[in-house]
Amino acid sequence: MAEFLSLAEAVRRTLRDGDTVAFEGFTHLIPHAAAHETIRQGIKDLALIRMTPDIIYDQMIGMGLARKVVFSYAGNPGVGLLRRMRDAIENAYPRAIDTVEHSHSAMAQAYEAGAAGLPLAVFRGYKGADLPKVNPDIRFVTCPFTGEQLAAVPAHRPDVTVIHAQKASRKGDVLIEGIIGVQKEAALAAKRVLVTVEEVVPDFRGLHPNLCILPHWTIDAIAVVPGGAHPSYTHGYYARDNKAYLEWDGISADREAFAAWMRDNVLTVGPEIFAERVKGL
Repeated sequence: MAEFLSLAEAVRRTLRDGDTVAFEGFTHLIPHAAAHETIRQGIKDLALIRMTPDIIYDQMIGMGLARKVVFSYAGNPGVGLLRRMRDAIENAYPRAIDTVEHSHSAMAQAYEAGAAGLPLAVFRGYKGADLPKVNPDIRFVTCPFTGEQLAAVPAHRPDVTVIHAQKASRKGDVLIEGIIGVQKEAALAAKRVLVTVEEVVPDFRGLHPNLCILPHWTIDAIAVVPGGAHPSYTHGYYARDNKAYLEWDGISADREAFAAWMRDNVLTVGPEIFAERVKGL
């Protein structure tokens, strides 16, 4: 059942060393504030799952908190490489990481299978592709009804899923608007769920019934963090900070510049900085 906590307490209660964690969000609602609090608390040896790892995973990898990344695309969106992730893969700096690469479809199917309590996802895909040559988790099975060969991948069952959303009701239900991505499936697939939100409202009366709502009994902790998705955007609240993404390319290219940025912008500041950064965007 959802419990309203400070961000620091929500992370402390929800995440543990060695967990498999999905920090999900697709183009917007990316839970930067929660990831930064995870870095501040030094929660380590994490297996990170995400359809589109971007700069929050670059930061967590660069701080040495990740042991593995399961993903379908990795990059600084609209800019280029994840340079801290590349340094870890190519040079084992600050530590080596394992990588498991999938297609977007496989990742979404794996989350959906996890949400349904299934051990695997079965779908059409990967025929003629090279990923099965380098990813032993991709298998092929024969349909017992049609004889068709289908791809199979393990279901995603994270220990923890972390997402950002627009609103929570006082009861603890959570409302997601705009591009949904796989936040709902990732939350339902996880053992524990942490949600950061822009605000708390009395209830969701008068809203369209087809909006994505996670009921309070699917969530463990909610933290109110205005601006908690910055520099990504939150539909209806603030825009994407394109300048921050462009600047990250240069910051992350140099180990010392990266360490200085993390010290000045993450390690020594609290979540209140996010509210300040989004003002005027």
